[in-house]
Amino acid sequence: MSDLIFDHVSKRYRIRHEVEAHATRHPLIRKWMNLWTRPEDFWAVRDVSFAVEKGEAVGIIGHNGAGKSTILKLLSNITTPTSGQITIKGRLAALIEVGSGFHPELSGRENIYLNGSILGMSRAEITEKLDSIIDFAGVRQFIDTPVKRFSSGMYVRLGFSIAAHLHPDILLLDEVLAVGDAAFQAKCLDRITELKEAGTTIVFISHDLRAVERLCQRVLLLKRGQIVMSGSAKDVVAAYKSDATLSSESVEVHKKGETKEVEIRALSFRDEAGELKPIFQTGEPLVARVDYEVHQPVKDAVFGILFFTADGQQHCELTTELSDDEISLSPGKASIEFRTPELGLLPGVYFTSVHVQERNARDVIHYQYKSTTLRVDFDRVVRGNFFLPHEWSIRQVRDGQESEKEVVGSNR
Repeated sequence: MSDLIFDHVSKRYRIRHEVEAHATRHPLIRKWMNLWTRPEDFWAVRDVSFAVEKGEAVGIIGHNGAGKSTILKLLSNITTPTSGQITIKGRLAALIEVGSGFHPELSGRENIYLNGSILGMSRAEITEKLDSIIDFAGVRQFIDTPVKRFSSGMYVRLGFSIAAHLHPDILLLDEVLAVGDAAFQAKCLDRITELKEAGTTIVFISHDLRAVERLCQRVLLLKRGQIVMSGSAKDVVAAYKSDATLSSESVEVHKKGETKEVEIRALSFRDEAGELKPIFQTGEPLVARVDYEVHQPVKDAVFGILFFTADGQQHCELTTELSDDEISLSPGKASIEFRTPELGLLPGVYFTSVHVQERNARDVIHYQYKSTTLRVDFDRVVRGNFFLPHEWSIRQVRDGQESEKEVVGSNR
């Protein structure tokens, strides 16, 4: 018997494009023109049907803008479908944004009771599980400290720990396994696996393909709001990797403050030979290529790529801003490549944003926010926040004499 049924579900959004600033200088006329602009229909999900059986774990993957988050919002009742029917049997819990609902002035202990209540747990149930929640998060030393003093890692670990102690019939997961360090991620996966083995029905939406393969028996591949493939995790993930251009498929909406002399068309990640590559290893070379089109000349352009962790923390940036040489752009199509000889990002899934603007200008020319994802793996244990390539040597002293022989090793 199916715990969850999606029956020909569609979700439409109405998008109204603002009149360009150069169309008229008068703000009142531009406001009046905006009121009469015909909105555009955007189908985030279109005629999607699938069923999840009781105790089954189903993964949903696809590029940003493919419709994954919309499906999660529909299942969570955050939004309603434009057409079609959704049937859910049993108690449903959604782990969408861990730590949402925390009060910064309250202690970790007080927030456990607050957040647990929001998620549907009784006070007696929270009290019974309190020690287990604290130990799972690894924050016992700071549990009576206001969470505003927690590090971002402690914050999300506590949030996940509370949610991980729910016992729902259906569990929705959205990138929550990307919180914390590698050891805590493994602990999260183990906990979700326990819930699955206990008979919990799981829908898992993620860019972390390794976690999807480990956790899910069946995977759905979304593209432009429709299911293009359904099958075993191994087969669908392999198909997704072969099609991983890593560029945004979301509709392009004009954002306030953009001037649009240049439009960014795609961001892709490649190896040293220039071949597209969906997955990189920590410590290996990476080429980030930005394809763009110039509509009007720009005298001194600055390009930048920002990398964000799954919990929204800005991690690092690739930028041309520090160069003394001007980048002059002329009308036409072009691309710029950033190269790093050794990727310092730790294993995980990263969201990337790319922008271009004229140096020292107030407004950005074009900005694609979190339009691309990068998956990083590693075959060795790496601790900390980033990978720092290094070498070492040992010079031994025997009988008061320093040896000339050096033992050299490296971590690259």
